[in-house]
Amino acid sequence: METRGQQKKLRVLKVAIVGDGSVGKTTLLRRYCTGLFQESRVLTIGVDFQTVIINLGGERVKLTVWDIAGQERFAFVRDSFYRGSRAVALTYDVSDPKSFYDLPRWRDEVWRVVPTALALVVATKIDLPRAIPREEGITFARSLPGPYYETSSLAGLGVERFFFAFARRALEGARLAERRKPKADRWP
Repeated sequence: METRGQQKKLRVLKVAIVGDGSVGKTTLLRRYCTGLFQESRVLTIGVDFQTVIINLGGERVKLTVWDIAGQERFAFVRDSFYRGSRAVALTYDVSDPKSFYDLPRWRDEVWRVVPTALALVVATKIDLPRAIPREEGITFARSLPGPYYETSSLAGLGVERFFFAFARRALEGARLAERRKPKADRWP
């Protein structure tokens, strides 16, 4: 049971996982939440979300992770799901070159709605033969600027590390947003 003081320390931060359809966004999220590999046979329709609580060295954060559908037919609804995001994971499948080359479009789409969201790049399906060298992913991440992570939901590689980094990035984004808020006028 949490005490009242512990509850106050829980910050709620919205984040979004974006990228082309079938890059493994839903499977990555399910792997982290359940610890199991659950191959997604059904494409996400519009959006799905999960909440996860992560302890970042004494500060607990509750991430509301918005898993955004990557198919073009859902583009008209995506903007509303991005609003309020503190961080965004630009996601691609290392075995699918198109998913990598579409990352700038995803970045632009998200930043048009939430220009202050901090980005990171996550490469999925590293258990498959690579079509995109790791160095290209790192170079793109540096251009944001943001960190780069590699994951395999099938093997469970890098999943926890990525979500901890995602939470740290969201917390950093929230702190930056707080600093940007205009200070209220103070009367003497």
